[in-house]
Amino acid sequence: MSKNIKIVLGALLITVILAGCGSEDETIKVGLNGSGVPLWEEIAEIVEEEEGVEVELVEFSDYVRPNQALANGDIDINAFQTVSYFDEFIDEHDLDLEPVATTYIAPMGIYSEKHESVEDIPEGGTVALPKEETNMGRALLLLEEAGVITLEEDFNGYGDLDKVVENPKNIEFEPIVAAQTPRVLPDVDVSLINNGVAREADYQPNEDSIFIEGDTATPYINIIAAREDNADREIIQRIGEIHQQERVHELVIDLYDNALIPVSASLEEIGW
Repeated sequence: MSKNIKIVLGALLITVILAGCGSEDETIKVGLNGSGVPLWEEIAEIVEEEEGVEVELVEFSDYVRPNQALANGDIDINAFQTVSYFDEFIDEHDLDLEPVATTYIAPMGIYSEKHESVEDIPEGGTVALPKEETNMGRALLLLEEAGVITLEEDFNGYGDLDKVVENPKNIEFEPIVAAQTPRVLPDVDVSLINNGVAREADYQPNEDSIFIEGDTATPYINIIAAREDNADREIIQRIGEIHQQERVHELVIDLYDNALIPVSASLEEIGW
């Protein structure tokens, strides 16, 4: 075989190898919980249409493995959590992850089968709320926003009932697992229910709640997260931008029947 032919074959081999590597780089794996799949199926089509990049959706059934998989490099980004949960998780587990973009708020609500407003909660009434630390902190902030209780001035959204400093109606609190909060409605005056849990129980948060999250919601904006060493990758930044397009905001509203609130807050606005 002549020297020139060897050079040509070598060049072709290198081209094939590089092309194979490039095709792997052009697939982005996104970690999700089930509720996020319908939206990301649409986003995947937009990314492929605009950027020519395939998006593979990887579904998880819990709130721990998506961050672990991201840190381990099994996925490229995830989109399932609030910034409050994210901050606590990466601090507790010492993970080098960071937000890429904000997405939407899934507002928590106060629900009741007995009362039409929080003002109707009687003296000594019963209030069910999720017992998990971050969920309970969020519920307490919502109760304060609704004028039911007062919390310590420096309350940061984490903690338990010890943070309540004023309880003028002598409310009796019943902390329970978040998933059970809709089921106890017949037995309590009100129950504080996470957005996704409410929708799974066939409640429409904006219509069926007697009070819904507002100004307290900033720590609970959902995010897209990536590894620190991968967050500036062009396609990942581009996916963050696509999620904040008006057409994606309209998809969020339509796909989830107006239960989610699209946001375009900057990373600085959520403390990054």
